[in-house]
Amino acid sequence: MSPETGTSQNLPIVTIRASSGWTSLRLRELWHYRELLLFLAWRDISVRYKQTVLGAAWAVIQPFFTMLVFSLFFGRLGKIPSDGLPYPVFAYAALLPWQYFATALAASTDSLVGNASLLTRVYFPRLVIPTASVLPAVLDFAIAFVVLLMMLFYYGIVPDWQILALPFLLLLVLILALGVGLWLSALNVRYRDIRYTIPFLTQFWLFSSPVAYPTSLIPEEWRLLYGLNPMVGVIEGFRWALLGTGTNPGPLVAVSILVSLILITSGAFYFRRMERAFADIV
Repeated sequence: MSPETGTSQNLPIVTIRASSGWTSLRLRELWHYRELLLFLAWRDISVRYKQTVLGAAWAVIQPFFTMLVFSLFFGRLGKIPSDGLPYPVFAYAALLPWQYFATALAASTDSLVGNASLLTRVYFPRLVIPTASVLPAVLDFAIAFVVLLMMLFYYGIVPDWQILALPFLLLLVLILALGVGLWLSALNVRYRDIRYTIPFLTQFWLFSSPVAYPTSLIPEEWRLLYGLNPMVGVIEGFRWALLGTGTNPGPLVAVSILVSLILITSGAFYFRRMERAFADIV
């Protein structure tokens, strides 16, 4: 027997079979492939800014010009109240988490179809792909956040201790975007028209969230029900943390946390159930 033959016979044989029924999430396996997750996230960042004229400025252009439009039509012409704050900074503080959510949601929804060649060639936990797709938008958030700091300086607004809650609120919106993205990315593999509903969904979600108007406009008896939209607690939490608004966002943030955890847990289990067919139909 040759050394090569003996060596090959001693190698373990691993058989990969499609799972059946509802399976566990196998999060430990996801941690094992963390380097792949970070590589895919960095690749998405590189592709986003490669061969662009304005580069990272695109992270600022959309929320900044949206803020200008909102300030003109809702603030100046519509006389929408802004909780005693200058309307531009009131709107921009809400557009920051909203822009992150919309960008991450669109990226995660199309992540599996966009990586079809990778799905059909090598095995790895498929949860890596949508998870990696929501991370690059954090860089956009950080760049746009610098503009907010300049606006706070211009209007003489100094954040208080509440700003310490900002990382937790950013994590909350990341969990929310990933939770919805897991559902939509799995559905998008089977039904390709899902991607065409995303612009309508985000536009409808934008105006049903307190981005251009304060939650105080909602009647008190309907406010908790309104908070079932998880972006309500996120946006009110951001304004409270950055601008020191007098409203207590605690109950709304608690509802947002509950809804976000339900969405990411159910989305992860649904994703794992459907992933056995990804390579066949993608």
